[in-house]
Amino acid sequence: MLGVMGAVLCLVSAACFGAMAIFGKLAYDAGVPTGTLLLVRFALAAALLGLVLLARPELRRPGARGRILLTALGLGAVGYALQAGLFFAALQRMDASLLSLILYTYPVLVTVAAVALGRDRLTRRRVVALVAASAGTLLVLLGAGGITFDPAGALLAFGAAVVYTGYILVADTVVHRVAPVVLSALVMTGAAGAFGARAALTGGIGTGFAPRGWFWLACIAVVSTVVAMLTFFAGLQRIGPSAAAILSTLEPVVTTALAALVLGESLSAAQLAGGVLVLGSVAVIQSRPREGERLRRRGTRPSRADAAVPGGPATR
Repeated sequence: MLGVMGAVLCLVSAACFGAMAIFGKLAYDAGVPTGTLLLVRFALAAALLGLVLLARPELRRPGARGRILLTALGLGAVGYALQAGLFFAALQRMDASLLSLILYTYPVLVTVAAVALGRDRLTRRRVVALVAASAGTLLVLLGAGGITFDPAGALLAFGAAVVYTGYILVADTVVHRVAPVVLSALVMTGAAGAFGARAALTGGIGTGFAPRGWFWLACIAVVSTVVAMLTFFAGLQRIGPSAAAILSTLEPVVTTALAALVLGESLSAAQLAGGVLVLGSVAVIQSRPREGERLRRRGTRPSRADAAVPGGPATR
């Protein structure tokens, strides 16, 4: 049951993250500068999560202390901030679909790194799911055609994928020891602090954009940050980094669908087939209980490799 709930949470997270590129493009169309977008996003998200913790004290347990506290803040100030900065810098230079394609090399990077570190096992089922999800993502993103290529943008996008891989693996070391809401609040606070310091050093942020820009900033902060992170961390806690990474490949499917609805793009047959492959990978992962769950049913405690199925966000 934990595996099913974890999968659902990761899929909700993927859908929320999938909307972010669309919100970002709309914010840029309204004249919102990247620095403003990032600072407002994280500051607002940190404030909202703080209010949630004040209203629901039970969500603070277990809380972060000492080294875990510093790690969580570092995840935000370094990992989350750097990944988000690279992502939105790339979004300014290239099509959102190609950006998503390059970013989605991270499930492969996460799985390979987790196996290399001895934190996961590369099972046949996981290989099948990863290949299906990757092939589906390629079909979804390349099916549109007419994609332009910007070398600098591609480098920024791949940098975001590499940083995101490290972020996922580090997050997996603390997500089991601190409440998801607390961890999310700390990560947002760390990221907001990093961009706040940057704004102070560079002369502040620009606010002379169209009023509708504030609406898209709110969407990015609430939907694609707060909701996306809370559901991702909760899902990661249940199914581990590799499985969470593979399930998150639903994100580009959502991005493409929203682009069709909001920006007037049409879905090709290849894109529809890719969506089926991505969703099929979810079915492959959930078609039978994980080894860790079978061991728990027998009263045996799973090993670290079983508890954190190779596989684990969380953040964009």
